[in-house]
Order: sequence, then structure tokens, then C-alpha cells
Amino acid sequence: MSRHTDSGLHEIRADIWLWAARFFKTRALAKQALGSGRVEVNGAPCKAARAVRIGDMLRISRGEERLEVEVLALSGQRGPAPQAQALYRETESSRRAREVAREQRRLTGADLLRPSTRPGKHDRRALRQLKKPFRSDAG
Repeated sequence: MSRHTDSGLHEIRADIWLWAARFFKTRALAKQALGSGRVEVNGAPCKAARAVRIGDMLRISRGEERLEVEVLALSGQRGPAPQAQALYRETESSRRAREVAREQRRLTGADLLRPSTRPGKHDRRALRQLKKPFRSDAG
């Protein structure tokens, strides 16, 4: 699973590191992302069992979000968010690109697609009525 010596961890599976660094909620999701090519290590696609080492550069795609991070530390255990954030450093260009994308979504109104509240009783009834298949009473 992971190789280490007396001085500590030298390498760890990519799926375990991504899970421990809290990029994915479960190892299964991390493994799925690795298998579908949404994660690159040092510019090359990688599989779940590939070893990640300190100094490696990872490019991670989650939905519309694109991250480029440098591995600073290795861990096989998932801990609290501050501990997980100490495992990596996001590059400045990646941070700027995410800020630009977030601002672009805000300006185009992508956030406006969500209703401000959940539908109430009358709204749910109206939605159900709309979804009912049309029936002709002419027999």
C-alpha cells in the first residue's frame, strides 16, 4: 500500500493520497477519477495504484473546477481539513484561474439558476400537475 522507511513515508498510492488530502469524499470516488483520466501526475494520466511522491505536481479536475497542486507531504490517513491542506500547495496560476472562472460564473448568472427556497405545498402540487401525462377523455 505505501512504502516507507524509518524516516517516514516516501510514496503512497494516488487514490489514498487524494482521499487523505480531501479532494474526494471516498477512496472509491478518487479511484474513479483516476481511472477516468481526471487526475494527472506530472503531466501524465495515472491509475489509482501509481505512487505519489513529495514534489509531484497533480492536475485535478472536479466538475468545472480545475486544480494544480504540488505534493508537500504524504499521509495515508484522512484527518481534519487543516491537516489535509498541509499535504499540498496550490499553484498561483491555478488559484488565479479558479478565481477568474468563479467570477465568470457569477457574471453570466450561472448562480441564478437555483431557486432561492424549496418549493412549498402549492408549488409541489403545481409541479406534479405539470408532470402528469396528458390524458384525452375522448374515448
